[in-house]
Amino acid sequence: MGAPARAATPTTTAATLTAADVITQYARMAEAAFEDSLAAGKALQTAVDAFLAAPSPATLEAARQAWVAARPSYLQTEAFRFTNPIVDAWEGKVNSWPLDEGLIDYVATPAEGSENPLANANVIAAKSIKINGETVDVTTIDGPLLRKLQEAGGIKANVATGYHAIEFLLWGQDLHGTGPGAGERPHSDYDLKSCTHANCDRRAAYLKAATQLLVEDLAWIAAQWKAEGEARKHITSLPPDDALVAIFSGLASLSYGELAGERTKLALLLHDPEEEHDCFSDNTHNSHYYDALGIENVYLGRFKRRDGSLIAGPSVSDLVKARSPATDDNVRQAIATTVSRMKAIVDKANAGMKFDMMIAEGNVEGNKLVQDGIDGLLAQTNALRSAVATLALKNLKVQDSDSLRDPASIKK
Repeated sequence: MGAPARAATPTTTAATLTAADVITQYARMAEAAFEDSLAAGKALQTAVDAFLAAPSPATLEAARQAWVAARPSYLQTEAFRFTNPIVDAWEGKVNSWPLDEGLIDYVATPAEGSENPLANANVIAAKSIKINGETVDVTTIDGPLLRKLQEAGGIKANVATGYHAIEFLLWGQDLHGTGPGAGERPHSDYDLKSCTHANCDRRAAYLKAATQLLVEDLAWIAAQWKAEGEARKHITSLPPDDALVAIFSGLASLSYGELAGERTKLALLLHDPEEEHDCFSDNTHNSHYYDALGIENVYLGRFKRRDGSLIAGPSVSDLVKARSPATDDNVRQAIATTVSRMKAIVDKANAGMKFDMMIAEGNVEGNKLVQDGIDGLLAQTNALRSAVATLALKNLKVQDSDSLRDPASIKK
């Protein structure tokens, strides 16, 4: 999948292009991407409300498909992470993972030997829980309670809000290991007349509250990228070179430490489906692909919206090309290769081999597909570093990953 051609904007030519033009376009893309995430989140909320009003296999499947459909828009926004303090402070509310699902609801096997005292709290079945020795009344399940539970006790695995909490509530645990199959939560877990696994009213209240919080959080961040929003003002108020470094730091960090490291290499080293990003729904292949696409979007200065319209304009690619066409071509090709390899993972998943099956020990074909994706991300990161050098920028910050830097330290 090669990089698409892009026409120059009418008001900007290669001769007059400035860093300010690129930064303005970057902010425009962020605004559009987060607006799309909000719209998709609202569509998910509509489907969840319809499911809760009339639980059935069909309405549950519609809610699940709305969740899957909400992910591409959000994942393409992750290219704006690791670079903006407003985005980075907010992100954990919506996309934290992995989670100790026993905090929220019933699980097949209670966690044993966990360092998390809330690993088996099962808020949906409880009346009260203890957080740092304090008794917390959980009789009423609502947004404020979920906010209190998020990273309760300072433990990141206590994920109570966001996409993955909703994913667990829609699919339930995936008990298939590295074999075929995703979570199989029955619609009757929400049926007040024929309730399975008890507490259907409280489970419905949790799902409704979590979905409402997701929409609120997406609305908040979308506002931060408007003309007077704090996230937009942060990036546009930086000195131009510092803003460009921030943009490249975000791309390189998502490419290296986050996507190549924490989301793929770690899972491959451990052969552990619990390290799969969308582990309940088996949607991880799509998540990784849209993360990679988000990096390509920002480098090329273009973003295709949910309605098919294109936000295109001056890009960091243009700046690099003005200095060194060869370097820009190298970066474009490296990114295109990565996107193509992630698409190969998607194609294989759609043919029946999901990501958790790919990472299974002994799955030579699957392991190679994932490793090819990792190798593409590493080459892409090096290409981005070369672009930074070409622009004579300093102080690039790239998120690290033990699974890449010191894989021998990763214990199974």
